[in-house]
Amino acid sequence: MLLADIQRHQPDHIAVTGDLVNIALEAEFTAAGRWLAALGRPEDVSVVPGNHDAYVARTAGLARLHWGPHMAGDHGEAGFPFVRRRGEVAVVGASSAIPTAPFLATGRLGRQQIDALATALAELRRANLCRILLIHHPPTGRFDFQKRLIDASAVRKMLSEVGADLILHGHTHLPSLLAVQGPDGAIPVVGVPSASAGPTALHPAGWNRITVTRNTATSWRIELERRGLHHGGGVVETQARSVLTG
Repeated sequence: MLLADIQRHQPDHIAVTGDLVNIALEAEFTAAGRWLAALGRPEDVSVVPGNHDAYVARTAGLARLHWGPHMAGDHGEAGFPFVRRRGEVAVVGASSAIPTAPFLATGRLGRQQIDALATALAELRRANLCRILLIHHPPTGRFDFQKRLIDASAVRKMLSEVGADLILHGHTHLPSLLAVQGPDGAIPVVGVPSASAGPTALHPAGWNRITVTRNTATSWRIELERRGLHHGGGVVETQARSVLTG
């Protein structure tokens, strides 16, 4: 039902922010690959992995094996961060997914990826593109110790220097809206419920419809429409609308 609603709105691009599997069995990665194929072509669907997608060290490479075309840059280059330019919008994918000990759901980007992100975001800023960063663990720092982004403070410092226009994350399964500081003001940080949650869950399945339009020569109007299953019912409806920037 959620998939049909997404397709009915014919988005220009789809972002998936991780945890496509549960306990990282190979069969789960295969099934998730079929689900991604139903969403759209790899060039139209960008994916970053979540902690469940890297839950077990020996299967951590299966995400790349099964979903690699969804996690590649414009020229097919593998690795994170990746950059996909779509008109005036640049989708930048970062991976915070790392294998962890039992009962932990932490993430980490690492110094090399943070530095590469800084370079990419600065270049895209000079190109005057709207920069949308995808990351599974939110970099806000407001999270349980065992579920946190370990190097969130370093990520926030980088963002305060080079900026981004919007950050989309997974992990929390909440329809949240927070912010981190950028060089020109607050950067919206947007979460989303799990796409697999049922209609009786505390936060039923939902998705975020993002609209980006140029506001001025160097700024953007970004609007958010939250769509999701009606609580206890079987229809997908608009649950909230807001203007994030512009």
